[in-house]
Amino acid sequence: MFFLTLPLLLGCTAAPTPLTAATPAMERLPLQGVSTDQLPRGLAKDEQLWKKVNGQKGDYKALLTAIDHSLAYLGTDKAQKDYQNYPVPGFSRGRVILSLQRFRQLVVQAKSPVALEAAVKREFQFYQSVGNDQKGNVDFTGYYEATYPASRKPTAEFRYPLYQAPADLKEWPNPHPTRAALEGSDGLQGSQGPLKGLELVWLRDRLQAFLVQVQGSARLGITDGTEMTVGYAGKTAHPYTSIGKALVEDGKFTLEELSLPVLIQYFQENPQDLDHYIPKNKSFVFFRETFGSPPTGNLSVPVTDERSIATDKSIMPPGALALIRTDLPYYNANQTLEFQRVSRFVLDHDTGSAIKGPGRVDIFMGTGDKAKARAGVMTGSGQLYYLLLKENP
Repeated sequence: MFFLTLPLLLGCTAAPTPLTAATPAMERLPLQGVSTDQLPRGLAKDEQLWKKVNGQKGDYKALLTAIDHSLAYLGTDKAQKDYQNYPVPGFSRGRVILSLQRFRQLVVQAKSPVALEAAVKREFQFYQSVGNDQKGNVDFTGYYEATYPASRKPTAEFRYPLYQAPADLKEWPNPHPTRAALEGSDGLQGSQGPLKGLELVWLRDRLQAFLVQVQGSARLGITDGTEMTVGYAGKTAHPYTSIGKALVEDGKFTLEELSLPVLIQYFQENPQDLDHYIPKNKSFVFFRETFGSPPTGNLSVPVTDERSIATDKSIMPPGALALIRTDLPYYNANQTLEFQRVSRFVLDHDTGSAIKGPGRVDIFMGTGDKAKARAGVMTGSGQLYYLLLKENP
């Protein structure tokens, strides 16, 4: 995925997979067919579609947009190649396309959540992820598009660059230079080595520049009043190391105490520690200017707020229709976050280095501070289902 999840940064307890070097061996296929009478009651209603928001029917248009993005991907040569050897019987590119086309019709035609659920259960076969525990339990986290102030020129205030990818990155000999070798322990020495002249934009805060690398994308407010968007353009061949996990290992926090706000506060109070912890992550991410384009997943189509998910694409069907059941944080009337149990239709648009195995899902939460806050507290469990149109409904 061109966005990396916050739990990858933090090393959260509800997302154990990022803390291990290898994906657990699967005892069986990642998806198992289930009959409709085995499904939780109300699973396929998706109440969010029907809640009135400013006179509109929920996020109806967002779901249709996400479906259209999947269909655009499925019409590409990449999709044809991706599905050539997909291991789960029944999941072919053609059948996924027909499933999305029919589901889109049902969403447009449905008059109520009950009607939509009945039609979906009648016409679709459900396949449940076995989860990493082989019992269907899946860990859910969130990711977002960050927004930060920045400058197109280095100044005394804006000193920390994001870099374009070197033209010869694919020819770099292994092992690649580490983060410390590329930018120095203080993050300010990039102009002294192979990154010289590749500076794309400068941020005022080193941790913010690092968070952009963690997220893989950002929307930047430039000092001249304009806006700039940047997206993932490549990375060095080093595995990611969680600085949150490093803080826990050093006894700064317990895993239960750690969250993104806690991590940010720690480094605000102890800025000298940035030079110690950030270089622990040897991996280094490069960027390109995207000229206002929406955030994009690894299928090269835009991701949609709360309707796009990231999964392990080595085992999950790209672009396919899915259904998640988990707890998501929402702002209440007092503008504080509280969790609500939701069932939502989603499209599988993305992946990520933290998203390994059948028991991990990352949900795209949107852009900006509220999305960041919501993604930062998401460490829950739930279930993941994929839907295919029955061959003889």
